Amino acid sequence: MRLDRRVSLPEFEVDPDAILQLQQVTVRRGPKLLLDAIDWTVEEDERWAMLGPNGAGKTTLLQIAAASMHPTSGTAAIFGERLGAVDVFELRPRIGLSSAALAQRIPGGETVIDVVVSAGYAVIGRWREAYGRLDVRRARSLLARFGVAELADRTYGTLSEGERKRVQIARALMTDPELLLLDEPAAGMDLGGREDLLRRLARLAADPDAPATVLVTHHVEEIPVGISHALLLREGRVVAQGLIEEVLTSERLSETFGLALNVERDHGRFYARAI
Repeated sequence: MRLDRRVSLPEFEVDPDAILQLQQVTVRRGPKLLLDAIDWTVEEDERWAMLGPNGAGKTTLLQIAAASMHPTSGTAAIFGERLGAVDVFELRPRIGLSSAALAQRIPGGETVIDVVVSAGYAVIGRWREAYGRLDVRRARSLLARFGVAELADRTYGTLSEGERKRVQIARALMTDPELLLLDEPAAGMDLGGREDLLRRLARLAADPDAPATVLVTHHVEEIPVGISHALLLREGRVVAQGLIEEVLTSERLSETFGLALNVERDHGRFYARAI
């Protein structure tokens, strides 16, 4: 008897208006469970912060949101298109990504302006592309927006870690994406650099034309004003998700990090200290 080897996908009603939609998303690597039955939806006008300790599954979840990984089980849809039933190369130009893994692929000898402009051509590293005047103008405008306009003609390898992070964000916005994914954008910055970047990210969050945003961080102090929602992860599972003021509480953050924490909010910024 011939067996039908086609896999029956679970029933899943795709919301065409949702930017990102996950249902029971699970990721396994051998015996290790990286994500466990994640349900999560990101709408067009939402700005999310994702927090959790090391190994919580943040990077894995961001890879799924970036259409660079498929779940082991469960269903993921991006822009109303279901992963596994769509060419991901059609989705990726609509997603702006700044991450450590992507940064490692940027050639150190590349000029900053080329690092940003090349995003519009879906490449890393300039080869023979002839960039148009409008592309270069937009790239310079984005560099100025994040306070590094004067670095345009410098080589990427000569920049500090903080400067590189700003260039990466400018690159992520080059294609005018519908979804912006920022993996620890303030990591490695000194206090002044961090606060300046957070002000700029707050302006971006307040822009009604800005893309839906997911910002990953370990620290509530690195969440800019204007982030509307939060997702807390621990050991691949959701601890809490929803409106940020309802999620970032002392009780829920303590559960997430396994340590008694006191969370306070002042002028839209969050602060956490061990009790």
